[in-house]
Amino acid sequence: MRAIDTHAHISPAGALEAIASGGEWHGLTATQLRQIHQYNPRTLWTPEQRLKDMDSLGVDVHVLSTAAQFYFYDVEAAAAAAMHRECNDYVAQLTRQYPARFAGLANLPMQDVGQAVTELERSVTELGLKGAMIGDHVNGLTYDDPRFYPLWRTAEQLNAVLLIHQGGPTLVSPRLNRYHLPNTIGNLADRAVTFASFVFGGVMDRFPNLKICLCHAGGYTCYGIGRMDRGWEVRPEARQQLHQPPSAYLGRFYYDCLTHSEPALRYLIDAVGIDQVVFGTDWPFDMCFDWPVSWVLGLESLTQDEKEAILHKNLEKLLRV
Repeated sequence: MRAIDTHAHISPAGALEAIASGGEWHGLTATQLRQIHQYNPRTLWTPEQRLKDMDSLGVDVHVLSTAAQFYFYDVEAAAAAAMHRECNDYVAQLTRQYPARFAGLANLPMQDVGQAVTELERSVTELGLKGAMIGDHVNGLTYDDPRFYPLWRTAEQLNAVLLIHQGGPTLVSPRLNRYHLPNTIGNLADRAVTFASFVFGGVMDRFPNLKICLCHAGGYTCYGIGRMDRGWEVRPEARQQLHQPPSAYLGRFYYDCLTHSEPALRYLIDAVGIDQVVFGTDWPFDMCFDWPVSWVLGLESLTQDEKEAILHKNLEKLLRV
């Protein structure tokens, strides 16, 4: 059975060359770049090594996204834009070199919306990428802020998909600074905040054709939606820009299947509809699935049609892969 992984990261070739040579890349030293790569050997692999691993996992296509460690939303916009152009050119090069095995998503300099719009347009219309991967916020600014409207409008016009992936915790607390909790808990809270920003802030009504995929199964979104609905019912500040309950918008988003839990995935499917759930693994990091295709195929609570929808059919339609 075909499998298309929409949540698969890659490191830019220039950064890997700097690590190997002990040089610099866009002002980052080899030591800094090694720290970014978390000493994970798979982040240093060649495309050919990646393809062999994909074959062993039963994955046919990786939708490549430069790892979130390269967002760099906190640096000067021109410097980030130059880095992201190189990243996006590299991803596009791989999609041309291996068109049956790779599709791609862009990185955008989100600290400057004008430059982000320009790079999204270039990435989709000139490079053939399918959209972009962006963080949950930009230096604390959430996506209900009107300054992002030009980007959402452009994404709509281009039919581009926006994959939301954390680039650092939204919820900063000393209580989270241990036990890998920024990832295992804070990451999932990030996605619920992002969903709420798009929905309560009226973005999904203003841009009805916006295509957003929430990584890590949307985090806590589906499991807290009843409380969001209750807040909308009883609190006036929750209804300022929202004329129907938040749960009415669950089916407007896409969600990858990365729950690490069969009951949680079953709940997600029942909450949002099978057409909105796609295959995503978080390759090559340690929180990814070990044997992702086998895991999906072995789930007893899913029908064969649901498994096929998740593994490839939904993404074939969404990304035109």
